[in-house]
Amino acid sequence: MEKVIVAMSGGVDSSVAAAYLKEQGYEVIGLTFVMFSKNDNLDPKDKRAIEDAKSVANQIGIKHFTENITEEFHDKIIRDFINQYKNARTPNPCVICNRKIKFNYLLDKTKDLNANYMATGHYARIERDNKRVLLKKAIDQKKDQSYMLYRMSQEQLEHTLFPMGKFKKEKIREMAKKYKLKIHDKPDSQDICFIKNSNYIDFLENQSDDIGKPGPIIDINGNKLGEHNGLHNYTIGQRRGLGISKPYPLYVVDLDSKNNTVVVGKNKNVFNNSFYIENPNWIYYNELSKPIVINCKIRYNSPEKLATVYPEESGLFKIVFKDEQRAITPGQSAVFYKNDYVLGGGIIK
Repeated sequence: MEKVIVAMSGGVDSSVAAAYLKEQGYEVIGLTFVMFSKNDNLDPKDKRAIEDAKSVANQIGIKHFTENITEEFHDKIIRDFINQYKNARTPNPCVICNRKIKFNYLLDKTKDLNANYMATGHYARIERDNKRVLLKKAIDQKKDQSYMLYRMSQEQLEHTLFPMGKFKKEKIREMAKKYKLKIHDKPDSQDICFIKNSNYIDFLENQSDDIGKPGPIIDINGNKLGEHNGLHNYTIGQRRGLGISKPYPLYVVDLDSKNNTVVVGKNKNVFNNSFYIENPNWIYYNELSKPIVINCKIRYNSPEKLATVYPEESGLFKIVFKDEQRAITPGQSAVFYKNDYVLGGGIIK
């Protein structure tokens, strides 16, 4: 019997993943990461996750463990999140967390327990061929999370199962009822896990004293139009809340961390057809040495758009869209697709 370690957050998807894999004949062990609790004082968020995960584990008859990674999570994810905003970038911490924290420590535990695989409730699919392990979109396009997983390594993918990727969300809710799981109607988590009520501005200001210095708001010609109250309050493409007026609408077109300046312009100035990525990760290829035509997403909820990726001698990659795109934002991830396959991607520079 093959053994699989399932990351159980206490939510519906990971709980059904554990129950389904057991039904498929695997020896399943549940693992819940504790990410907010120091010195054995359980944070309410961790406490709820552990209680719900243990309840499901007991219900379906599997072993369950917890692993406290609070210090690592804070050092590698929360600290980076704050630093990115200090440098006027808009990060996606879930993308970084999946590779550096969740699948990294899950793989360690998989090896420690001599398991064959690790599994999560993510909506994505894996395809294995003779050369590489490939990442694919989920069947349920509305729930697809392949964008969040594009930084996974080949070793991580090789040991991973995504059992929920072949089901629609409605089916998974039905499966939760079939397994008689008490959490079958638990709401889905939508927000960044370490930020309460989606209020990242309050979070940043409470976490760091040297964030939020006021500075000038200028137009694209360098004319000063007003003052801002900290670059972290602004995003590329933003219109509301600028506190300045012109005969025409103004939008944020750039955040200049070096000069602590917000640059604004007309809506047309927010559009661009090219950008660079850094820190690329390739899944479909071992490396990319020649230009390729791909479909590109520049944020999780944006549609795919046709573009060409050009490798450059500097080690950077230039992405050129067929048509101009709105609000290409440094710090976010650009992810490349060919049909259902994730080719790879990188951080927008």
